[in-house]
Amino acid sequence: MAAKKAALTVLTSVGLLAATSCTTTSNAGGATPRPGGLTTTTTPGTSEVDRVTWALPYGEPTTLDPAKIGDYSPQTVEANLCDTLTRMNADFSLSPGLAQKVTWTDDRTLVLDLRSDVKFWDGSPMTPQDVIHSLERQRDPKTQALYGNYLAAVTSIKATGPHQVTLRTKTYDQTLPKALSTSFGAVNQKAYTEKAGPAYGTAKGGLMCTGPFKLGSWKSGGSIALERNNAYWDTELKPKADQVVFRFITNSNTLTSALLSGEVDGTYELPPSSATALAKADSGAIHLGPSTQNVLLIPANAESPAADRRLLDALSHVIDRDALIKNVFGGDATTLKSLVPPPTWRGDKAAAQFDAAYKALPAVPKPDVERARKLADQAAPLSRPLVAAIPAGDQRGLQALTFIQAAAKKIGVDIEIKQLQPTEMSSLFYDPAVRKGLDLVLTFGYVTMPDPASYVAESVTPRGIFNWTNYNNPDVTRLLEKARTSSDPAASAKAYTEAQALFTPSAPVVYLASTHERMFMNKRVSGAPTSFAYMGMPWAAHLGGTDK
Repeated sequence: MAAKKAALTVLTSVGLLAATSCTTTSNAGGATPRPGGLTTTTTPGTSEVDRVTWALPYGEPTTLDPAKIGDYSPQTVEANLCDTLTRMNADFSLSPGLAQKVTWTDDRTLVLDLRSDVKFWDGSPMTPQDVIHSLERQRDPKTQALYGNYLAAVTSIKATGPHQVTLRTKTYDQTLPKALSTSFGAVNQKAYTEKAGPAYGTAKGGLMCTGPFKLGSWKSGGSIALERNNAYWDTELKPKADQVVFRFITNSNTLTSALLSGEVDGTYELPPSSATALAKADSGAIHLGPSTQNVLLIPANAESPAADRRLLDALSHVIDRDALIKNVFGGDATTLKSLVPPPTWRGDKAAAQFDAAYKALPAVPKPDVERARKLADQAAPLSRPLVAAIPAGDQRGLQALTFIQAAAKKIGVDIEIKQLQPTEMSSLFYDPAVRKGLDLVLTFGYVTMPDPASYVAESVTPRGIFNWTNYNNPDVTRLLEKARTSSDPAASAKAYTEAQALFTPSAPVVYLASTHERMFMNKRVSGAPTSFAYMGMPWAAHLGGTDK
């Protein structure tokens, strides 16, 4: 194929690629992190502050409804508003949340013992009916929930006491208690949610939850302000900030200036260009943390010539990942061997088992142009020029795709880049019609809970919503199902790692990198977690003043 010239359609996206399932300081392959390594949190703030201003570099959320959020901006905000039944910690472990105890009493019965002292922002008590409604509404197609599949094995959800809810299931499901730590497990007030209807979670409809902050104001196009919940049930996590204001700043130059001047106190997902400018800032510091984010190159549909594994292998062998990490991600990433990065299972009882299996996977390919050309020559001929698409204004995606474009040219594959509008970008994940005519998707995705099997299943099993090429290996499907339904952590890990050994070399994916979490915080505040687990925990409640 070296003599053939063709352009592959590549789509890059930020955020929800199978956003289902979150310390290590290892850097297995790839660029070296900044001095100091990776941390999971910062020194606790000691004093109260009137206001903290935080940036949302991916722009304004379209909703804060926990059932519908699946991207950086909404999850960054909502995690501080709506408490979940179990709680994610900064080291990706889980602890009790609104449910003080979650117990499998047998293989088909999951009992949630609820706290009796929880109140919604309006002062009304949280009841089993609120919990049941919050879960059941995710089965209703009218809700358009993203996570209703977690209830696939659940046959009933009933109140079994004044502070108890019981879920009956078809079989044991080790994913279910973990999913309760994500926005799937957030509890909304039933009466308020029903009254708001489809507007629930919007600027007009509002929210009614139990979190450490309550929704104050939402100025479309400008900002979202959260106000401290002075009656918060978790007295050990009572916020020190009276108000947290989120500003929508998508331009990296504007963001850099705002952080340097102190106009904005901090941001997660700090862009590489801003990190360079802020590296020696007097106003604050950059913090790096472990992350479950991944950067993948994936065929958009089964009909595309990019679904040919030989072509994907050719691209895999021509891309210099170390150079990609250095030049595009500023060195703040590691190479990736499979679909799921190791921090995903860091809090699992079988973490050592997962680590050993990941280490045993084939090494990340080093760039080998000659081998890549031979693999490309074996692939089916590319007979048409195609267009590559990225989100409009996504500088990181543009830089990554430009890098891949240059590498592909070495083996005779031209990639032409086209920018798509945000609405089109979002819908392509769930609408095959939008992906029609595209060949590849460059995704910046993430795993939102410490469960690799459920994440992977969405991409490599026949019913997976992100299995766009109809990949089907019955052994992989069987093993992932075994991993999900096994009550023994060691047996579950064994099943997953056996599946991993099968799908890693055969699934139509080019594994590129796992980016570190990169956060900037002004020196006047501290306490924020530095790991990617912030996406599923009330991180702003940890902020406090430093008197600097």
